[in-house]
This record gives sequence, C-alpha cells and structure tokens, in this order.
Amino acid sequence: MSWPSAYFKMRILGAVLYADGKTIKEKIQKVSLMSFEDETGNLKKFTFRTISTWFYRYKSRGITGMNKSVRADKGLPRKITPEELLEAINQVLPFFRTRKHFNKSDIFRMCVEKGILNRDQIAPTTFYRFIKEYELLSDNNEEQNKKRLAFAMQYANQLWQADTMFGPFVKDSSGKSIQTKLIAFIDDASRVICHGEFFFNENTDTLIKALKSAFYKRGIPEQLYVDNGSIYSSAEITLICARIGCILRHAPVRDGAAKGKIERFFRTVRDKFLIKNLDLSDLDSLNKQFSIWVEEEYNSGIHSALGMKPIDRFAFDLKRIKFLQPSQTNDELFYAEVERSVKKDNTFCFKNIRYESTTDLRGKNITIRFDRYHPDKIIIYYKNQRIGQAKELNLIVNGQLRRTRQATAPTHHNPAQTLFGAGSVLGDAGQGGNNHD
Repeated sequence: MSWPSAYFKMRILGAVLYADGKTIKEKIQKVSLMSFEDETGNLKKFTFRTISTWFYRYKSRGITGMNKSVRADKGLPRKITPEELLEAINQVLPFFRTRKHFNKSDIFRMCVEKGILNRDQIAPTTFYRFIKEYELLSDNNEEQNKKRLAFAMQYANQLWQADTMFGPFVKDSSGKSIQTKLIAFIDDASRVICHGEFFFNENTDTLIKALKSAFYKRGIPEQLYVDNGSIYSSAEITLICARIGCILRHAPVRDGAAKGKIERFFRTVRDKFLIKNLDLSDLDSLNKQFSIWVEEEYNSGIHSALGMKPIDRFAFDLKRIKFLQPSQTNDELFYAEVERSVKKDNTFCFKNIRYESTTDLRGKNITIRFDRYHPDKIIIYYKNQRIGQAKELNLIVNGQLRRTRQATAPTHHNPAQTLFGAGSVLGDAGQGGNNHD
C-alpha cells in the first residue's frame, strides 16, 4: 500500500473532529470503521492505532509531523528551487538567440556573469543534473515551460502566491521571547508584495487578518495559490474566497517549487531585511519596519526578473484591478458564519445567548455571520440575502413594548365606548355587542 499523503491524513483527522463521541478515543474508534477515497480513487481504511498516531503527531508537530520521516530536500538543491533555476535560465536564453551552438556550461556561465546565480547557490554539476532531470533544454521544453510557467501571469492580480515563513524572536506583552511567523502575499505578474505581516501565531485568525489587509490594499485577485497547510485548507478561508469571487488553489503536495516566487521573496527577506539592526522590542515595531522596507526598498526597487520596479509593473494594470472598498458590508465578507434555525417566537441561540430578528423569519433556517473579535455583533443572512443585525433578546423590554402597543393601538369607533367611556373598553364592547343583538 502506498504511503498516504499529508493531505489525505488531514482529511481523516478532519473526520475525527466531526465524528460522534464524547472523547477523542471514541471519535477515532468511529473513524477507524470508515472508508476513505484517496487521490487515486481507491477506498482505504486505517486502524485505530494508525489514526491515533497521526492525531498526536499533528497535535505536537503540526502539519510537518504528518509527513514521512524522509528528508524533504533529498535529491534537490538546498539553496535554490527548480522553478527559480528555470526562471534564471529563461533570463539568459535571449543572449543566445544569435548563437547557433551553445551548451549547458555556457548557460551556467552566463547566469553567473549576470549575477542571477552564484556558485554558493548551486554547483555546476547540480546545474547540469537538473537540466537533464527536468528536461529544461530539451526539444519539447516549450511544453515543459508551459507546465512550469503556468503561473507567470500576464496581468496583475490574476494570481497571488501566499505562504508563511518563520521570523525572528520578539518579546510579547509579558516579556517572553516568541518566534514570529511572517504571512505574505506576492502578485505573480508584477512581483509586488500585496501584504506581509508578522504574527506570534500561525492560525486561521491571523491568516484572515492578513488576507483582509491584502485585499483592501491591493484589490481582489482572480486566484490565490497556497500550500496544503491546515490554515490554508480551512473551511473559513475557502468560504471567504468563495464570497469574494477568488479561486482558491492548492499546490501539489510536497511541491515547494510550485510557489517559487513567494519562496524567493522569503529568501530576500532573510538576506536583506532580517540582517538589519532591527528593533525587536515588540511586534508592532517589527511590522512597521517591515512595511517600510517592503514599500520603499522591495516594491520600489528594480526587480531582476522584470527589469523595472514591481510597483510600476503593478500600476500598468490598475484599470483591470477590482478594489474592495472599506465598508461595514465588505467587512462582513471576512466574518465567520454558522447555521441556525429560527424558533416560532422569531428567536435563535448563539453562544448561549438568545437573539431575535427584526424580520419575521419564524421556522426558517438562517445563516449568521459574526466578527471573531466581537462575536456579540450578529448579522443575519437568509438565502444569501443580508437581512440585518440581530438584537439580543430582552424579555422585559419586549413585554413593555407589547403593553404600549396594546394601549396605543387604533380601534374602530364603537357607540358603546362613547356611551360608557373608554375606561372599560372590553366590558363595554361586550355590552354593546349584546345590545346590538
């Protein structure tokens, strides 16, 4: 049996989360009885012990603990990715258009002379081996290039690449040093850094915060290309992209070269930003310094692959870019959501609090959206239509409103009320009715 991929294992662990049972042990026992279809379409079952091992490895080491314990860079150069190597070759190939004969040594020498590669990154023998292994200079390299350069987009915001990098240690509010995580987004066509921000934690909340900043800052991309990490595969990220109209794509498992541009940017961060004498006293200071470096040095500096500033290349396509205007309604695109059923009294419960709708939705199934940081603000959606903000139920106020409405409700003119006065409407109305009969 082939070794299950990390993505396949995460699907099984996801089933554990929603399985019946009061304890993890009971949930895993339920899942061990299920069959799962792998990437090749075959049904597979796993024992309780196997699933338990995956669960506790993921709990202690995260997504990296799900991979087989084999060096991830086995057979690969450790300082350059295949995509970066292909990009370097393509930059120097135009210099050989007038030459009928050239070989791999000439290409490598030209890459070094132009400063695109250096011998510390890749040795000549490794360079030659990769050209042969990936057929970068074969007769059908045009087809190969299309497969590997499918991400070299023509216009800005056609595709963004996103990933996470481990950053420097910074002190938190309690004075404890914690290693930061940099979440960054790069536009494929212009190489503009759409947004980058350091966080103490890498989770769904921090990714959504970074994603929201990127969308407001640089517009909405047509596609977002990410890896198969747990936060990038979460249901909330998928839902947000679906609401905004951005296609969420995942790189093949164990294919780091597929996101070569963001990986190359991370190397630049290590080589040119982190070597500075930075103020690491708190997270805000680090992020301010990083924002200044990105906008003034990286986005405004000449990019070797473009021959121009990334921000200028991004500006070429401003007319095509759809910007997300800051507003309350647009902020709700990034809210979390859950389903609820409205009771006959037009109320529903969320986090042990009863709310009521301003619109009659009795007996309906609704969707509520809420800010993760302010869950007391509940927005009601019904059939994808925004109904409005729900109100927390106040039985006393509602009781007073009903009495006020009864006292001020318009009534039809009744001769009996005129005759006996308005002080005993119900009794007089009854008498009037009897008299009429």
